[in-house]
Amino acid sequence: MNLKNKLGKRIKELRKNKRLSQEKLSEMIDIAQNTLSGIENGDNFCTAETLEKIIIALEIEPLELFDFGHQKDNETLLIEINNMLKNTPEKIPEVYKIIKAIIN
Repeated sequence: MNLKNKLGKRIKELRKNKRLSQEKLSEMIDIAQNTLSGIENGDNFCTAETLEKIIIALEIEPLELFDFGHQKDNETLLIEINNMLKNTPEKIPEVYKIIKAIIN
């Protein structure tokens, strides 16, 4: 996945976390909705000015916009989770409860 795709996916994720529609966010940052859609789909790259507006509108730190660590394939994520739990076995019951609550 290239940078445009990763950034677009991250913007979409952060927008949804804030419960904003594409229409609302595009109004907030003063761009057309189809332009935002193109950015989120990885078809278009945005200007530095638009990135700054997105950061302000989403009320995030700039580095948070480029945090792609969780955008890994499921197999890689499972390996990383397993390794984290091996290093902190005392957290396994807590993690189990969290996962059970999410799945149920």
